[in-house]
Amino acid sequence: MTDSPLTVLVVGATGSIGRLVVAEALRRGHRVRALVRDTARAESILAASTELVVGDLTRPATLGAAVEGADAIVFTHGSGTRETDVRDIDYAGVVNTLAAAAGRPVRIALMTAVGTTRPGAPYAAWKRRGERLVRASGNRYTIVRPGWFDYNSAAQRAIVFRQGDTAQSGTPADGVIARDEIARVLVDSLTNPAADRRTLELVATDGPELDDLTPLFAALTPDAPGALDGALDAATAPPAAEPQRFRDDLAALGALHT
Repeated sequence: MTDSPLTVLVVGATGSIGRLVVAEALRRGHRVRALVRDTARAESILAASTELVVGDLTRPATLGAAVEGADAIVFTHGSGTRETDVRDIDYAGVVNTLAAAAGRPVRIALMTAVGTTRPGAPYAAWKRRGERLVRASGNRYTIVRPGWFDYNSAAQRAIVFRQGDTAQSGTPADGVIARDEIARVLVDSLTNPAADRRTLELVATDGPELDDLTPLFAALTPDAPGALDGALDAATAPPAAEPQRFRDDLAALGALHT
């Protein structure tokens, strides 16, 4: 693991996970930049040492200053479960931020959700498409799919990494996790070589929290080079059957790296 400080852009920085990511990244000595729409609100939530950059995920032209000089980007934004919102905010936010980076290498940590590959859930399909763009971007990345936030008991602090996204009931039975542990995993992944190109579901079980996440990351199967899906994900969404919007975004992203 490297201890070199990074300039970390947090997307969704004033949300319930994003604000914890900001605090964790600052605690580890990183320089933190928050993408915000309302500076007054952000100043009331985030530490004074956080650099605030005004921008809107849905307006690509506003994102240049946010990504300029960033070593890493942590995506924690999320809009809910309405398909149009997830498409136009969650997915588009990934597209627009990657486009603003214009092919410059950045380390990415993307938070989606457990059940992202669940068939028959249109909103989840757009989260999966966002994951696919991150894998295709040519950047080093970790994709984290948390279970249900804060449904864990106080005794459930033992972090568990799973793969394959096989728990798809759409209920807390799919796994639970504390918000601060989500933030810890996202920030840790930025500087942990064992986390590179891993896709995982994040849950917790009874027991104390590990001091070092490296063994958990190292035990994961890495995503295959050039693959659009996670290492153990079921092949349920052929790229050729994806919407034209996604295929166009994928082609545009590829053009940035040629």
